[in-house]
Amino acid sequence: MARAADERQQSLLQTVVAVVSALGIGAGGLLFGTALTVLAFLVLQFGAGIDLTTAHLLVLGLIFVQGVGCAGVALAYVRFRPRIAPAIRDLLGIDGPLVQFDIHASVPSFKDVAVVVVGYFLALAAAIGGSLLASQLAVDTGTNSAAEVGMENPEIILLLIPASLLLVGPGEELLFRGVVQGRIRTVFNPVVGILVPSVAFAGLHWFALSGGSTAGNLFVVSLLVLPALVFGVSYEYTDNIVVPSLIHGFYNATLFTGLYFSVVYADQTVQSALLAL
Repeated sequence: MARAADERQQSLLQTVVAVVSALGIGAGGLLFGTALTVLAFLVLQFGAGIDLTTAHLLVLGLIFVQGVGCAGVALAYVRFRPRIAPAIRDLLGIDGPLVQFDIHASVPSFKDVAVVVVGYFLALAAAIGGSLLASQLAVDTGTNSAAEVGMENPEIILLLIPASLLLVGPGEELLFRGVVQGRIRTVFNPVVGILVPSVAFAGLHWFALSGGSTAGNLFVVSLLVLPALVFGVSYEYTDNIVVPSLIHGFYNATLFTGLYFSVVYADQTVQSALLAL
């Protein structure tokens, strides 16, 4: 009886540690990248005397948040966890072997390519359909900060399109699917392992929204869970981080392409549908 109770306590403790560490790494990667972005901005603006604009700040964010914060923290966590985790487990009194996980990446197979194509259209349909619904319902949603900068500087959108494929998709997927989902999957089944990172990923987009009502921004965040679920399912199914990275990258690139043409041709309907994404 006592042994069974001890095993349940150990299992609960391992679950709590897994969830806290996974979500902490996810949020920590973004915060670390944001701190580096602010530091770089201050150094360039006040140290080097370079007059920087919000567009420059966006570029710095792409480099330090997605490139260093997301990708760098994810890869560092996977590499150093086997060395650090035993000490933490001893401190918390967790018994048993350390459950290992890794981020698998390989050249996509034909099956992987098919998943990329299907996932891309599913994610895009979910996002645009939901955003158009918000527009039709006249929900007071906030504006995505990157899209807002792009509205004021259309040429920046042309930078955001390749950056989606080279930095945003790979960086955010390494962190949220590779690490957050991978870590949670060590203690939960696939459904929970996909759902928790997807909700966390969408929820963190709250901080990228400016303006809008609380209800409207909650509506936007709930919509973003849908493409996040597509990313998560594709990674679970293929076990290849390249697959969700490509889906995410092409998804973002398509949204920015649509925003660019809507700005150039002053299509207010498309603009309102894409600004919150």
